[in-house]
Amino acid sequence: QVQLVESGGGLVQAGGSLRLSCAASGRTFSLYAMGWFRQAPGKEREFVAGIIWIGGNTYYADSVKGRFTISKDNAKNTVYLQMNSLKPDDTAVYYCAATDKYGSGASFLGTSRNYNDWGLGTQVTVSS
Repeated sequence: QVQLVESGGGLVQAGGSLRLSCAASGRTFSLYAMGWFRQAPGKEREFVAGIIWIGGNTYYADSVKGRFTISKDNAKNTVYLQMNSLKPDDTAVYYCAATDKYGSGASFLGTSRNYNDWGLGTQVTVSS
């Protein structure tokens, strides 16, 4: 099992930036990929971005391409989500997730049931 702790959420004006962090601990040697998902009130949880732990391939939802960047620091067992040009529609609770399952492409990383472990989430609020 991998424990995940998110940080970096907050309130920002439209057009602003935030950087989320997710620190992993526990069975980190088994990590295959990590991802960020978000859930807005009254909506289903949706994929935001994912990264393969070894190799670093990244995948993004169309709604965030060109604005968000996922990255990792293997030495710190931490994954980041740099969010620029934020919009009110980006308001949601952002969750970090980890998986030790093997798969490829955005369809695999974009499916929440492929992830074993989840953080508690961090709130991001973008005001207009």
